Amino acid sequence: MRVLVGGGTGFIGAALTQLLKARGHEVTLVSRKPGPGRITWDELATSGLPRCDAAVNLAGENILNPLRRWNETFQKEVLSSRLETTQILARAINKAPQPPQAWVLVTGVAYYQPSLTAEYDEDSPGGDFDFFSNLVTKWEAAARLPGESTRQVVVRSGVVLGRGGGAIHHMLLPFRLGLGGPIGSGHQFFPWIHIQDLAGILVHALEASHVQGVLNGVAPAPTTTNAEFAKALGAALGCPAFIPLPGMVVQAVFGRERAIMLLEGQKVVPRKTLASGYRYSFPELGAALKEVVA
Repeated sequence: MRVLVGGGTGFIGAALTQLLKARGHEVTLVSRKPGPGRITWDELATSGLPRCDAAVNLAGENILNPLRRWNETFQKEVLSSRLETTQILARAINKAPQPPQAWVLVTGVAYYQPSLTAEYDEDSPGGDFDFFSNLVTKWEAAARLPGESTRQVVVRSGVVLGRGGGAIHHMLLPFRLGLGGPIGSGHQFFPWIHIQDLAGILVHALEASHVQGVLNGVAPAPTTTNAEFAKALGAALGCPAFIPLPGMVVQAVFGRERAIMLLEGQKVVPRKTLASGYRYSFPELGAALKEVVA
C-alpha cells in the first residue's frame, strides 16, 4: 500500500514508518519541512491528497513538554496542532477523486474520566469533563468523514513506552540514579503500551479491512498502577524505586490542569483491539520494560 503519514517524523511516526516499510508498504510523510519522501502541510492543503491507499495522522504538540508553561498560548498550540492537521487531512481525503481505503487517527485515553474504580472499554462514555477529554472529542470529530468510501479507525493510545523517546525518556535518569518512584499517591492507574505494539495496531488497522471504529491502544496485561509501574521500571534497571515524586512538585512543574495526566489515571482495556485479531508483542509490563531499557 501507499501510506500517507501525518506527523510521521516523531517518536511514534519513526516506529510506524519502519514497520510499514518492513511489510513492503510505501510511505510518504506530511511534515512542516519539505524533504525526500515528504510533502508539507501547506502543499497538502493547497494541492490536495497525493495518490495513496491509506492515511494516518500522528501530528500534535507534546502536551507534557516540561519546558513549556501551561498557559493559554500553549493550550491553543496543543489544540490547533491536533485539530488543524486532522482537518487538513480529512478535507483532502473527502475531496480526493480516489479516496484512500483507510483513514486512521491516533488520540488518547484522556477521553475516559480518571477513576480508581471504573473500567473503560472502547464503548465507554467520556470526552466531556476537562480540557483533555474535550480535546479528544474535538479531535475525533475533526477526523470524521461523511459516507462509507473510506474505512475510519481511531486508536486511543495509552502512555507509549519505547527506546529513545516517549514518557520513559524523561524517567530513565532519575531511576538510574536510584531516585525514581511512584508519582503522587501511586494508586492511580497507568494505561501503557509498547511502541512496537502501537505501531503494530496501526498497521493492523490499515491492513485488516474488517477493522473500524475505536480501538484502545493499551496493553492487555492486568491493569497497572503507577506504583507498580515504578517498581517494575526499577526492577528492569536493577535500581531501587521507592522515592515518591510529590503531587505538589508535579503541579509546580506542569501546572494543576496538566498534572492531572500524571497524578490521576484510568483503567482502560483493549476489548475491541483483541477482538479484531491483533496479537500483542509485549502484553506484559516486565518484558516491555526490559526491551526498552536493554
